[in-house]
Amino acid sequence: MNHSILVPTLLAVLSLAACDKPTVVNVPAPPAAVPGPPGPQGATGSQGATGNQGATGYQGETGTQGETGTQGETGKPGDGTTVIVVPPATSTSTN
Repeated sequence: MNHSILVPTLLAVLSLAACDKPTVVNVPAPPAAVPGPPGPQGATGSQGATGNQGATGYQGETGTQGETGTQGETGKPGDGTTVIVVPPATSTSTN
């Protein structure tokens, strides 16, 4: 059984190895065209049409006035003591 598979396999390998393989030739691309000098400036085009003006929006309704709060009571007079708050001394950092 092994000989019957081996013989056709060897024949197939030898027949494929004997084929002529064509050589691939890369054709270089044609050189890019160099642009010539610029031509004269053309005439100025005409002014385009002005667009339509949009519609004016509607005025919204004015809100209602809120209620006025009640007046607070007048404060009591002070006892004449003045309190002075001294800010803390700045500390120097030792980095």
